[in-house]
Amino acid sequence: MRFNIIALGNKMPKWVELGFQEYVKRFTKENPLTLIEIPIQRRTSSRSLSRIIDEEGQKIINALAPKAITIALDERGKSWSTQELATEILNFQGTTSTLNFMIGGPDGLSKDCIAKADLQLSLSKLTLPHPMVRILLIEQLYRIVSIINNHPYHRE
Repeated sequence: MRFNIIALGNKMPKWVELGFQEYVKRFTKENPLTLIEIPIQRRTSSRSLSRIIDEEGQKIINALAPKAITIALDERGKSWSTQELATEILNFQGTTSTLNFMIGGPDGLSKDCIAKADLQLSLSKLTLPHPMVRILLIEQLYRIVSIINNHPYHRE
């Protein structure tokens, strides 16, 4: 299974880059992970926020791998345990070899991104900063791969 994380935001703080890279190096050729960063557009009074969000959303949609299952990270999405998400991802393997994960910026994902998603997933009922979501998501993906491969990283 290939994992693509398409995330709004670039030039992350050093601690985010270090944390994210710590997990990237744990992924194998059998389960590669790719991060596609979409720069957040500058917010100005001359452009409406809804237009900016729509434009950012279109850039995310354009970056999605075709023939993949697409999951939007959204606080209103399904809230699963790690084990439940691992089971769901295992089921996806019969349908696709690639999963896209969309992470919005400070204003969330556009309506078009939510509509394009096959599934909406919530990592928490808390509102999380988008840089933190990257680290939480990649850790959970690594944990899920560990569960699927019977690796001892995940303890029940």
